[in-house]
Formats: sequence, C-alpha cells, structure tokens
Amino acid sequence: MSDVNNININQVLTQMRALAAQAEAAPQGGNKSNDAQLNFSDVLKSSLDQVNKVSKEAGALTKAFEAGDPNVDITQVMVGLQKASVSFQAMTQVRNKLLTAYQDVMNMPI
Repeated sequence: MSDVNNININQVLTQMRALAAQAEAAPQGGNKSNDAQLNFSDVLKSSLDQVNKVSKEAGALTKAFEAGDPNVDITQVMVGLQKASVSFQAMTQVRNKLLTAYQDVMNMPI
C-alpha cells in the first residue's frame, strides 16, 4: 500500500510541476502572434474547466467505490478527493486575489 501511495503522490507532484511550468512559461510569450496568445479569460476558463473535471472524476471514483466496483481502490478515491480539494482551494485563492486586485484598482484615486 505504501508503493501505491508513493506512486499516486509522485503523479500528483508531477502534475503540479507541469502546471507550474506552464504558468511560468505563459508570460514569456511576448513575441507570439495575436492568434497564438492566450488572453486572461481563456486561461481562467480553462482553469475552471480543469477544476470541474477533477471534481467530477473524484465524484465518479467515489460513486464507483460505493457501488462496489472491484477496480476502484480506496486509495484512488482518497487521492482523487484530495486532488479535487486542492484544486478547488487553489481556484478560491485565485478568485480572492482577483477580487482584492479589483478592489485596489477601484479605490485608486484618479
């Protein structure tokens, strides 16, 4: 069981590192054409879609485990739920930062 946890943790860490690399690489695209550039709303929508996808996958794993599916292990369910929780918390923090930035801009003197 320890090996399963290490594999799942390593997979999560790999995914997090890949997302961090994507986030760091995105602002460096100053020389791209307008067609290739991502705008903020597209990135935000993509992030929300990813959070939704992870949440639905966790829900599906939970339902499969509750139904007694022999292919679904409790560790898969727990890792899926933790992924969903972390991604939701991260998106909530992004939302909070956006609201704070908006309020700061609105309170700036003209």
